[in-house]
Amino acid sequence: MIFSTTTEGKETVLRIDGELDAVSVSDIRATLDQIVSAGTQSVVVDLSHLRLIDSSGVGAVVSLYKRVRATGGTVTVRGVRDQPLAILRLLRLDRILIS
Repeated sequence: MIFSTTTEGKETVLRIDGELDAVSVSDIRATLDQIVSAGTQSVVVDLSHLRLIDSSGVGAVVSLYKRVRATGGTVTVRGVRDQPLAILRLLRLDRILIS
């Protein structure tokens, strides 16, 4: 997994490439904590290059969503396709996460 964060105007964009699973999710937790502690009000999670997500990866994205929303911010997921999209649809998270 490769990830990066950039700031585009008032949005923080978190791009995740590769696989977000139980093995790799620990690598991104500090970045998620940093986004929340910075008080970011608008977060976009770009999954356009994500090939695979498992329950640990979904948990990390949902945790980010809940923590940012608790401070009055918004989190949206964009570019999701293939297996990650199927998982989000199966869990019905596409209704709240995907813009």
